[in-house]
Amino acid sequence: MDVKKIAVQTATKYKTWDPYEIADARNVQIVYAPLKSILGYYTKYKRVQCIILNNNIPNQLQRFVCAHELGHSICHANLNTQWLKKNTLVSTDRIEREASTFAVELLLPDDFILEYPDYSLKSLGKMVGIPTGLCLLKKFSR
Repeated sequence: MDVKKIAVQTATKYKTWDPYEIADARNVQIVYAPLKSILGYYTKYKRVQCIILNNNIPNQLQRFVCAHELGHSICHANLNTQWLKKNTLVSTDRIEREASTFAVELLLPDDFILEYPDYSLKSLGKMVGIPTGLCLLKKFSR
């Protein structure tokens, strides 16, 4: 699965790189709730897609989590990773990495990197709310 290509096609189709605007355009409901230690999750019930975001985390992290969960809604619409983790021995690492890659590609498009050639990937990622270690998922092509 070429996750970068999916992220770029999604942004192009909806004419925005904003995960909230894309979710709205796709009729994905966003719900804010006090989730304690969970940052957020994606769920689908009777064809209604929902992103649940922790309302106790900073806005920039919420934006990244929204983009990550949007990645699940686009790349893994019918998978329930919480159920897989709890009830099977199936590893969800690949699924989570793909959703994080989608979020990184959506929040840190190549054009944005080209706009700021003197900045490191780490500092650009910080500017847009990507957790530091996840910037390594970015596949930059000139």
